[in-house]
Amino acid sequence: MSEHKNSQVIRDLIDRLSRLNAAEDWNGPLNPSQFAALSYLARANRFSRAPSHVAEYLVTTRGTASQTLKALARKGLICESRSQTDKRSIRYDVTDLGKDMMKAPSGLANVIDDLPDEIVNGLTGSLKTLVREILKTRKGRSFGLCRTCAHHRKRGNEAYCNLLDVPLAPADANEICHEHIAA
Repeated sequence: MSEHKNSQVIRDLIDRLSRLNAAEDWNGPLNPSQFAALSYLARANRFSRAPSHVAEYLVTTRGTASQTLKALARKGLICESRSQTDKRSIRYDVTDLGKDMMKAPSGLANVIDDLPDEIVNGLTGSLKTLVREILKTRKGRSFGLCRTCAHHRKRGNEAYCNLLDVPLAPADANEICHEHIAA
């Protein structure tokens, strides 16, 4: 099979998988965009929950992200908070209702959980590589886990972000950060 045909098969499979996953999201109270935004916010650290971060992560416009966030807020799944130092700065936090919604298993998650470890590990590595390479060509941000970032440091027993010059809470290490740069 030629290289072009291989890439087309992979693109078709990713597209089909994405559509199957999105169709499942439509079975609940959220459309796929709302579910994706809520999922991102539930995994993002406190520095990465601004509307612009959601837009960048979802690869959409700020206007579309803003409308999605408003819909989630109306449904009681997220709440808006303003910075104490800069009242123009908005951050969204996931409510308990939103957290509960994220705990519900999906069909895709169930299938992945039932796959043998070697397949899951292979898929994980391959998909990470694919995302990293497409982000590199588009000059996009990685949005990786804080603990895997070049800015993440240990100071004694505490974690610290050298970029933002702030101490990190223990939970921050396993959350997504918009400032992430692979270590």
